[in-house]
Amino acid sequence: MCGRFTLTLRAEQLEARFGVQLSALYQPRYNIAPTHEILALVSDAQGRRLERFRWGLIPHWAKDPKIAQRLINARAETLWEKPSFREAVKRRRCLILADGFYEWRQTPQGKKTPIYVRLKSQEPFGFAGLWETWNSPDGQTVKTCTIVTTEPNELIKPIHQRMPVIVPRDFEELWLDPSSKARAELERVLRPYRAEELELFDVSSAVNSPTHDGPECIAPVRDRDSIAKTLSDRRYSP
Repeated sequence: MCGRFTLTLRAEQLEARFGVQLSALYQPRYNIAPTHEILALVSDAQGRRLERFRWGLIPHWAKDPKIAQRLINARAETLWEKPSFREAVKRRRCLILADGFYEWRQTPQGKKTPIYVRLKSQEPFGFAGLWETWNSPDGQTVKTCTIVTTEPNELIKPIHQRMPVIVPRDFEELWLDPSSKARAELERVLRPYRAEELELFDVSSAVNSPTHDGPECIAPVRDRDSIAKTLSDRRYSP
């Protein structure tokens, strides 16, 4: 599962990496949650471009938009069978821009500790995503998306039984190609990302609430504790 992620890098870094122009309104995001607006790269008859989607897929045939609450993720193994995804996986694939994501580790005491996962290089990447356009009964057009998940790699396995699909750079064009692709070809993309290229560390429980959206969400706990100790020592030193 992927229920929170980040996009914190400077606009010029993202533009250089993905070859697109970001809006002047772009702001770093440290705690992106379901229903939030996200940035995704798409490619179709109108060309390659950035789109803004609401996180939580509403299939075009849906009667009730609340279905989005159950469709923030899509299992890679069943994309071609599930009615919610089988049309989108053929022609409406996207790269959801990110530079890290959160999971929660269960402690022996039964508590959940938030973990931040990112590339060791700290470069941005794209999640494999699917998108849809839904027309509400009152005529409103809503663009939504979901993040595809797969089985975990060796780094994530002790924490969670699923992980988001990070699309390797060499496969990004294949995933974005709007033409219908053979299932076997696309399944090459939908694999656990290489564990040796990822790193993870404990972060503050501030991320538990989507109202918190600042750098403190991704600060390693060891750094936070070190800073707090230094301040305490200064305060009480003679």
